Amino acid sequence: MVLVSAVRDYINRMLQDISGMKVLILDSQTVSIVSVAYSQSELLQKEVFLVELVDSISKSKESMSHLKAVFFLRPTSENIHHLRRQLASPRFGEYHLFFSNMLKDTQIHILADSDEQEVVQQVQEFYADFVASDPFHFSLNVPSNHLYMLPAVVDPSNLQNFCDRVVDGIAAIFLALKRRPIIRYQRTSDIAKRIAQETTKLMYQQESGLFDFRRTEFSPLLLVIDRRDDPVTPLLNQWTYQAMLHELIGIQDNKVDLRSIGKIPKDQQEVVLSSEQDAFFKANMYENFGDIGMNIKRLVDEFQQIAKSNQTIQTIEDMAKFVDNYPEYRKMHGNVSKHVTLVTEMSKIVEEHKLMLVSQTEQDLACNGGQVAAFEAVTNLLNNESISDIDCLRLVMLYALRYEKESPVQLMQLFNKLASRSPKYKPGLVQFLLKQAGVDKRTGDLYGNRDLLNIARNMARGLKGVENVYTQHQPLLFQTMESITKGRLRDVDYPYIGNHFQQGSRLQEVVIFIVGGTTYEESRSVALQNASNSGIRFILGGSVVLNSKRFLKDLEEAQRIARSSPAVV
Repeated sequence: MVLVSAVRDYINRMLQDISGMKVLILDSQTVSIVSVAYSQSELLQKEVFLVELVDSISKSKESMSHLKAVFFLRPTSENIHHLRRQLASPRFGEYHLFFSNMLKDTQIHILADSDEQEVVQQVQEFYADFVASDPFHFSLNVPSNHLYMLPAVVDPSNLQNFCDRVVDGIAAIFLALKRRPIIRYQRTSDIAKRIAQETTKLMYQQESGLFDFRRTEFSPLLLVIDRRDDPVTPLLNQWTYQAMLHELIGIQDNKVDLRSIGKIPKDQQEVVLSSEQDAFFKANMYENFGDIGMNIKRLVDEFQQIAKSNQTIQTIEDMAKFVDNYPEYRKMHGNVSKHVTLVTEMSKIVEEHKLMLVSQTEQDLACNGGQVAAFEAVTNLLNNESISDIDCLRLVMLYALRYEKESPVQLMQLFNKLASRSPKYKPGLVQFLLKQAGVDKRTGDLYGNRDLLNIARNMARGLKGVENVYTQHQPLLFQTMESITKGRLRDVDYPYIGNHFQQGSRLQEVVIFIVGGTTYEESRSVALQNASNSGIRFILGGSVVLNSKRFLKDLEEAQRIARSSPAVV
């Protein structure tokens, strides 16, 4: 519960000591941070009667002096500007200012100078500057995520903003955990190196006092890696509940938007999926799609039993009992219909897009050798009219990543077939992916065919057979965690920064940050690894949470900018 608890703890501390009616004022980023950790009803219990966005509150002039304003904002110059305007003509009785990260001295002076009417009661830093979607998984929801793929010379100022946001987010994680890490990064990635260096500078030089948590235990490890080291994971169809929902429908800040899906009751148009608040989701978020169907049937049966017992209301006592249990009953009814709706919708998409057929070939491309069979399978799917254009594009990408060196002639044939088949096909997008994340750019042993140990392991897996052909793929992150657990992560591939590491010390906590974004398949790997009690607790974070659509969108955007920039050869 580590990350979610940390954010909840900060929000509790913000709200509990301020008595009376409150308005909570957030910005476009902190609204996500609060919404995944705290429900609307919990805010009401803390006497928060209004939640507003800082930019919309700046436009209103209506006085609300009976309310106490609790601001929770990122310390950006834009937010400081909004506050200056607010404090010049205050609308609320009291102002309590909380910032999700470190304020600069100049910002504090601006706020102090602006508070002429002395309405500000307190200014504090509460380091909840990350979206804790799961106990061991966080995202920073960074806008313009595609920037990590571009050389620094293309758009230096926006790339600096990107790096600043990532460094702020990583710093907040360690301030919330009250630890200062030793730092390693992926050697082949310029952006991972830059973020690791800037984080080191912040923690060991600029703000070393803030990070000096005089602890004698071993320091945790921060490992900064690049999404392009494993471009396969975000391109695959998913078959476990949470990952599949994000791939087929989309999850944003633990919410699923179902408005685009035909006839859905009003209260089901946006549903919350939180492992904190939904016991069924918590128990099933990492389960296979086939098992989910069975488990939902069991949930429906249980509900029908309860509903049946509620129909036999004969006495006043029965009625009183029903009324007492009604909120629980309503909640269970909402939960059952939510999961039935989600699974029904996903089943439709799987059927309509022939995803079982597509996914079998994807898994073979990701996990098994055999170029001839792979070429034939991809060609057959490209000839199949019922396979969607985006699925064809992903199949060609997966083939290209696997066989770029082995079969250039066949690869050209697939490119031509893809181009002739789809007007939407962006010429050169597959080549751009290879330029970004081809074999020459990667550090890890993505296909388990560089390292003798991995080749042997893959052969053993092949002999044992796989219990489910659709979920045989394991993200590269799984190998990385295994290497860390066994103390085998090579210094030459993942160098340390500075001399802040302890020789021979046992790790107990590792934060792995993926520049460019994480996937729910990887967060599942982390949860399973943590459940295995290896003695090391892993936390996974990234600039965004990807599905294949988002990964391709970032790729297209980076390619568009690279094409129009003279700085990119």
